[in-house]
Amino acid sequence: MCMSLFSALVNAEKRPSLDASPGNSKLTVSEAEKAISGNLCRCTGYRPIADACKSFAADVDMEDLGINSFWQKGDSKEVRVSKLPAYNPRDHTFPYTEVFKDECLAARLLNSNKHSWYSPVTIEELQSMLPSDKVENGTRIKLIVGNTGDGYYKETEKYDKYIDLRYIPELSVVRMDNSGIEFGATLSISKVVQYLREKSKATFDTGEDIVFTKIAEHMEKIASGFIRNSASLGGNLLMAQKRYFPSDIVTLLLAAGSRVSILTGHKRENITMEEFLGRPPLDPRSVLLSVHIPFLEPTRIDGSVQTSSRLLFETYRAAPRPLGNALPYLNAAFLADISLNTNGILVNRVRFAFGAYGTEHSIRARKVEKYLAGKIINVGVIDETVKLVKGDVVSKDGTSHAAYRSSLAVGFVFAFLSSFPSVASSISGSSSEELNGSLLERAAEFNECGNISPNGNLPLLSSAKQVIKSSQDYYPVGEPMPKYGAAIQASGEAVYVDDIPSPPNCLHGAFIYSTKPLARVKSISCKNSQANEIAAVISVKDIPGEGENIGTLAMFGPEPLFAGDVTRCAGDLLALVVAATQKNANLAAKMALVDYDTEGLDPPILTVEEAVQKSSFFDVPPFMHPAQVGDFSKGMAEADHKILSAEIKLGSQYYFYMETHTALAVPDEDNCMVVYSSSQCPEYTNKVIARCLGFPEHNVRVITRRVGGGFGGKGLKAMPVATACALAAHKLRRPVRIYLDRKTDMIIAGGRHPMKITYSVGFKSNGKITALHLDILINAGITQDISPALPTLIIAAFKKYNWGALSFDIKVCKTNLISRSAMRGPGDVQGTFIAEAIIEHVASLLSMEVDSVREINFHTYESLKLFYRSASGESIEYTLPSIWDKVKRTSSFVQRFKTTEQFNQVNLWIKRGISRVPIVHEVLVRPAPGKVSILSDGSIVVEVGGIEVGQGLWTKVKQVTAYALSLIQCDGTEDLVEKVRVLQTDTLSLVQGGFTAGSTTSESSCEAARLCCKVLVERLAPLKEKLQEEMGSVKWDVLILQASQQNVNLAANAYFIPDSSSSQYLNYGAAVSEVEVNILTGETTILKADIVYDCGLSMNPAVDLGQIEGAFVQGLGFFMLEEYLHNSDGLVVTDSTWTYKIPTIDTIPKQFNVEVLNSGHHHKHVLSSKASGEPPLLLAASVHCATRAAIKAARKQLKSWGGNEGTDSVFQLDVPATMPVVKRFCGLDTVETYLQYLLSKS
Repeated sequence: MCMSLFSALVNAEKRPSLDASPGNSKLTVSEAEKAISGNLCRCTGYRPIADACKSFAADVDMEDLGINSFWQKGDSKEVRVSKLPAYNPRDHTFPYTEVFKDECLAARLLNSNKHSWYSPVTIEELQSMLPSDKVENGTRIKLIVGNTGDGYYKETEKYDKYIDLRYIPELSVVRMDNSGIEFGATLSISKVVQYLREKSKATFDTGEDIVFTKIAEHMEKIASGFIRNSASLGGNLLMAQKRYFPSDIVTLLLAAGSRVSILTGHKRENITMEEFLGRPPLDPRSVLLSVHIPFLEPTRIDGSVQTSSRLLFETYRAAPRPLGNALPYLNAAFLADISLNTNGILVNRVRFAFGAYGTEHSIRARKVEKYLAGKIINVGVIDETVKLVKGDVVSKDGTSHAAYRSSLAVGFVFAFLSSFPSVASSISGSSSEELNGSLLERAAEFNECGNISPNGNLPLLSSAKQVIKSSQDYYPVGEPMPKYGAAIQASGEAVYVDDIPSPPNCLHGAFIYSTKPLARVKSISCKNSQANEIAAVISVKDIPGEGENIGTLAMFGPEPLFAGDVTRCAGDLLALVVAATQKNANLAAKMALVDYDTEGLDPPILTVEEAVQKSSFFDVPPFMHPAQVGDFSKGMAEADHKILSAEIKLGSQYYFYMETHTALAVPDEDNCMVVYSSSQCPEYTNKVIARCLGFPEHNVRVITRRVGGGFGGKGLKAMPVATACALAAHKLRRPVRIYLDRKTDMIIAGGRHPMKITYSVGFKSNGKITALHLDILINAGITQDISPALPTLIIAAFKKYNWGALSFDIKVCKTNLISRSAMRGPGDVQGTFIAEAIIEHVASLLSMEVDSVREINFHTYESLKLFYRSASGESIEYTLPSIWDKVKRTSSFVQRFKTTEQFNQVNLWIKRGISRVPIVHEVLVRPAPGKVSILSDGSIVVEVGGIEVGQGLWTKVKQVTAYALSLIQCDGTEDLVEKVRVLQTDTLSLVQGGFTAGSTTSESSCEAARLCCKVLVERLAPLKEKLQEEMGSVKWDVLILQASQQNVNLAANAYFIPDSSSSQYLNYGAAVSEVEVNILTGETTILKADIVYDCGLSMNPAVDLGQIEGAFVQGLGFFMLEEYLHNSDGLVVTDSTWTYKIPTIDTIPKQFNVEVLNSGHHHKHVLSSKASGEPPLLLAASVHCATRAAIKAARKQLKSWGGNEGTDSVFQLDVPATMPVVKRFCGLDTVETYLQYLLSKS
């Protein structure tokens, strides 16, 4: 992200037009946001990163920036500006001198034993390097410019010749003549965009201005800025032509009537885009030289353009993200030449291009073009056009969301054609009603209320409000201090496992995993790889005789490291390939051939329904069975209404930490092993490695400094990675390291638990629920992992409402899928959603506002105690009712609800929804160790069992340590926090570290450190009193020096064990979310989210604020975006950033308001604080509920048009509610139904 912002800053300085005030850059707010739009970092929630980037902008309003480390609450705008570090572009220049340029050009030929790299500088030189008509001894050649295509195709093939085309001037020039503009094929996409924008400004209000502007705007939605800076125009076209890449650029150029120039041998050709796409894939003998975009203008009569004529050009794109790094479901570009006559709007000619909908290439809709030419636009013509479009745009068999893509094509065409009246009225000065009648004007309304292709110059995010309150009770605890280590993380200086330099003779490993769900493994062969590059293939056979085949140790028992003779699921680890480099190891593992045999084996169990049929379940220990409440039969008898056997299905979610699983194992003296692991539980990793190798535990040392994101996925799932690494190092007596590629990580990670829920509920006519029964089938995968704990976790979050009587039957299903594991809020996320889905269902059946049904089923303190027992705490701690009222008031919920209803009445194609959702989240405080040592100079080192995974644990530990030691009350302790350093976790230095999980490890670690400090203060107190008598006042440094000289023990250990009465407690929060749904595309835009969350007496409000925002955005991914899918064998297929879409800056709430509530003192908690890591994630259900409300308005409208299917107000909206899902529930044939409605009125 820092590099993306830096690039944007440098480019902005080249622009002479915008003046910037001293200390600011020429960057605009919109450009700052877009600079990072393709970057991924959902754990931050993006808002603070966006604010940091916008602080450089010339047009930024300081009031719009959230809290940060530079200014205090209440500072004036002038003070804020003065405190921001000034930006000076001269401090950030790295001149690319002519000397370096000459050196690059001089190195035109780089040879190795097998491969050669060439950098020709002329076309003639290039021709001499290409093969003739006959293949030259099978020489494999690759032409290269930016090579960004490798990020998509992940090529494993190696070529004999690599030819770099960047230094051939003819391929990177722009030429313009009377016919149009010709772009060299090696020009970067960014440079093409820049030139098109410059040209459109120079030809303002002409046909080419429209075309160039629209193409440039669309091209800025392709990939991300740093990819567009490297990717070439020609490379994009060739990927589409040769490899059927779903290119947006091809579709744009097809509609614009572009041509390409190709060189084959000594023959040059100039052909149309259609001819280019229709040819067989170009071979290495052919080179794409340039692309020509013609100047376009309306039809001429007698040589002149008529004043009544207008050229229209529009582009469309529907993708999971509005900006950056998401392939489209469909792209389209439409050109139309229209004019006015006495009968209305005449279509002289059109050009319709569609792409990315499941065909090999973009196509022209010829039948549509032929039909529209010469037609007067009216509702009947649009209706017939829509029918023809559905016939032209047909996805090939097996294309995902085929019906949705067809519906998109219809929506795009409808949006384009219905814009004609407003364009025509601007030509003639007449109203669109006079030109086309009220019916078509109504159809054109879409263009007034929203556009599929929004203005690209507007900021993505508006101002946001963060309300926090610091506390002085335990200073510096309670202060919003910057996160410890934030600066070195942002600068890239923080050391993660993969940043540790490789020791001498280090090898690298990559896993071979099963692609079959249940099969015998007959053999594994790596013969396709170059054998001399493979050091070993480690499998179950290489485990020492005194060791065990163990890769994981969970609370429910051990799990194997490698599959034996039979693989039990797709993703099961079969072996570890070890090679000299990570690239070679990855390549060898990818090309490995596994011979499977399924003869005589039962069919695999892949679904919970199959598990039920075969009674394939894991046992849940009796102590983990959640308690049922009340008498279900009695409650159902009291009900006025009943819903019986309704179903909900919930899918999985991948962790998507920034750092994939990684480990480094180094053999040490005396048969010992040192392992650096990115793990949330080094203690258990140590035990597993020791048992696998047959070592005593003291012969294994696991070290974890920090983890690059965990969310539960670096818990049990990190153990087999570290263990396999240690096994290979032990076998080969050399250091071995593993850094999983993203695909492997996604396939073996497991992720969140999918489940099927069936419920029956009884309720009164006023919405009060009297009884509820749940049947839940949890898909645990092949091993238990933490799955037996899920029933308790699901029910704990589900009990947030008073259900009257609550009964349930929960089964943990054993299936032949990769094991699911803990993921941020495991079970809690599903439980809270199930509760909201049932409330929504009841409200729909009763035709009541869902908000009132929620309120009537709120707990009283008495019912809260009945459902949650001791975890409910004291009555003063039940803050949810006040939070519920507060978020209603601060978000203006009632007024916005009415405004939303009014909006939906007057807008046909955009619908809004708003929802308010509460959460109750139960947490468990676990034991934790700590050690505090004071050095002779007064500096302090702390060790805790908790791992810094980005949640700010170290920061809070520093603050608590400083507070606890300051109780010695001597001079110089006010800045003690700066003297504290938290050390990495070392399993032989601090034992019983436990798991970093469940949101409470920070407070447990803080309390352990506090207990250590308490011991130290007690030891220092007598000496301090003695020195005080002698000296009057005593400084901290003096006290510690004297203590050291007098042999006072300045190191203390402690093991915090929470009291049984306070080991469980409840967290409360509420959120209001408002969304906007585009009925034509299914795109959901989150307009605003307001959160109020109770952190008790927050240890660090700034850190907790970041946790709240990040958790909410991760929940947003689960509910709205992230599809973690597998194929018919159970193998994960959404296995890359191309297929798995987490939230980005363009998909988070445009306005994101958070209040960290200081609810007062909770004396039984650690320093009165409460958890913030997981509970806020559940609040993202409010976005899903708001989307459902918007869809409900769309379905009501569809019904008023005479629609029959998909108009019921009672429906279960899928999770995640992706664009295809939302569109399906709004109606795939909405346009057709509307047009028929208009025709019936006429």
